[in-house]
Amino acid sequence: MTEVVGRWFLDLGFSEVHARVTAILSLSILLILSSYLINLIVRLVLKNIVSRIVQRTATRWDDIILEQGVLSRATRIVPALIIYLFIPPVFSSMAALGSVLQRFVLAWITAVCILVINSLLSAVNVIYKTYEISKSRPIKGYLQVLKIFVVIIGVVLILTTIADRSPLGILSGIGAMSAIILLVFKDAIMGLVASIQLTGNDMIRIGDWITVPAYGADGDVLDITLQTVTVQNFDKTIVSVPIYSLVSNSFRNWRGMSESGGRRIKRSLNLDMNSIKFCTREMVDRFRRIDVLGDYIDSKLKEIDEENRSRKANTSEMINGRRMTNIGIFRAYISAYLREHPKIHNDMTFLVRQLQPTDKGLPLEIYVFSNDQVWANYEGLQADIFDHLLASISFFELAVYQSPSSMDVRMLKG
Repeated sequence: MTEVVGRWFLDLGFSEVHARVTAILSLSILLILSSYLINLIVRLVLKNIVSRIVQRTATRWDDIILEQGVLSRATRIVPALIIYLFIPPVFSSMAALGSVLQRFVLAWITAVCILVINSLLSAVNVIYKTYEISKSRPIKGYLQVLKIFVVIIGVVLILTTIADRSPLGILSGIGAMSAIILLVFKDAIMGLVASIQLTGNDMIRIGDWITVPAYGADGDVLDITLQTVTVQNFDKTIVSVPIYSLVSNSFRNWRGMSESGGRRIKRSLNLDMNSIKFCTREMVDRFRRIDVLGDYIDSKLKEIDEENRSRKANTSEMINGRRMTNIGIFRAYISAYLREHPKIHNDMTFLVRQLQPTDKGLPLEIYVFSNDQVWANYEGLQADIFDHLLASISFFELAVYQSPSSMDVRMLKG
């Protein structure tokens, strides 16, 4: 081909050297323009025909492959192949230069293949996310490892192609440099091991609510990659947590609470121990008028009277025998009140208990579960319950312990 064009330039009056150089330059420009034009045509076909066909299909896979740019990147191979095939006839008189150019074009094709494979792996991840199993078994970290290997192999092939050497030599050198490679890719390797442990043991999923105090993370998992777990806090800030830290350190996953159908309420009232006392007959009669306590007090009084009678207790003194106390009746009231509450989960742990007395009074702890897990509703429920209990506690002649304030001190001085 070069000889034919060269003779044409010779006929136009060019010298032999000028004719040959001009022929090569002309054919090179023509080859580049032709490959560009063909690539443009292929892209137009892809955009106007293939994309329309893909949009009309029922499956979602082909749409994702198209959106991830797999086909658009693959079209870049077309002009490279054209140039590679036409280099020998264009540079027939300069075979050495043509061989060098072919090696660079092969390196170009290899680089494009790397981009295509990476795009295809990204498409695989997006397709996988359309399935429910992706939340419990994410594969993004593994695909990132594959991408790293593809890039490493691709770079080796590109270098060996340009240098016209066997890739085995570079690969053997990489084996000798394994210690350096381990140091460079330490985070990636640690992330891969941690990812395998976390996903294999089902410790974390996309959408889980996790708490990692060391990194200020308290929110929902948005993404799990090879090196990081992305968490959106409830204040809408985004935190990236190193994935290996979830294995080396502790973190809290609230998925069990979400799946159980209940959310724990664990809060105490500190009662002033000076307000605790035996109930008089008048107090008992007044407490009996409370709807949820009537049956409890009647059965309790019957039980106490029978026991005192059997033991022949001298009931003229309150300390003798069994007696009802205002704190005992208050505990019974709290239990009955919560049992009838529509937002309390009665099939889960239900406790109203006393804790160890302290210098802050006697803690009376409520340990129950809400059947509404929505954060705002849950907090509102807790507030409603304790609003009611704090307002009704004086009815049982009990008092909440509260450290003296500056107002109390001023009142004493006055």
